[in-house]
Amino acid sequence: MSEFKVWHNDTIGTKTVEALVKNNFSAIYCPTKGEAVEQIMALIPAEDTVGIGGSWTVSELGLLNKLAAQGNTMFNHGLPDLSAETKLELRRKQLTCDVFLTGTNAVTMDGRLVNTDGIGNRVASMIFGPKKLVIVVGVNKIVKDIAEAEERIKLYAAPINNKRLNSPNPCTKTGECMDCQGPTRICNVTTIMNKRPVLTDIHVVVVGEDLGF
Repeated sequence: MSEFKVWHNDTIGTKTVEALVKNNFSAIYCPTKGEAVEQIMALIPAEDTVGIGGSWTVSELGLLNKLAAQGNTMFNHGLPDLSAETKLELRRKQLTCDVFLTGTNAVTMDGRLVNTDGIGNRVASMIFGPKKLVIVVGVNKIVKDIAEAEERIKLYAAPINNKRLNSPNPCTKTGECMDCQGPTRICNVTTIMNKRPVLTDIHVVVVGEDLGF
């Protein structure tokens, strides 16, 4: 990465963290993925149960393997070969776990978190339930405002996640949101966290590298 890109990532990443702190989130900027992993693991004791929010960012950082090696019990509905009943049970356990670990679809430069879900279990767990929430986000997901966040979800996050999930939705062919109406639609619930919910302990780790979709 060029020194100019590093400078820009550091500048907007730090500014976004400052805005998150003003909005009552605990937030930190980590220039590299390695530093982010260290910070995240320090927030999760080995005895804690950990809900996994289906985040590609979390997977990219290798956090699942590190948590398993540490001995944490994880509630991960994304594991292969799970029955529909088991997936539902794990999603419900995520609502009351010790730590919920996830990414975010977008974060605005004025410190707001924007997310779109199909079922809603991820955004529900991000608002209230788990004792602690750890959100990790790459600088590629930093946007100017809510309008740009919603556009980012429609153009990048939703189509790529549909492709990842092998969904038949039309955005997997067009590469952009088509506002589909079918039963497999994954854009059903959108939340905007303007400030930290008062009873939820939220830690946001902003990383100075591209992560996730």
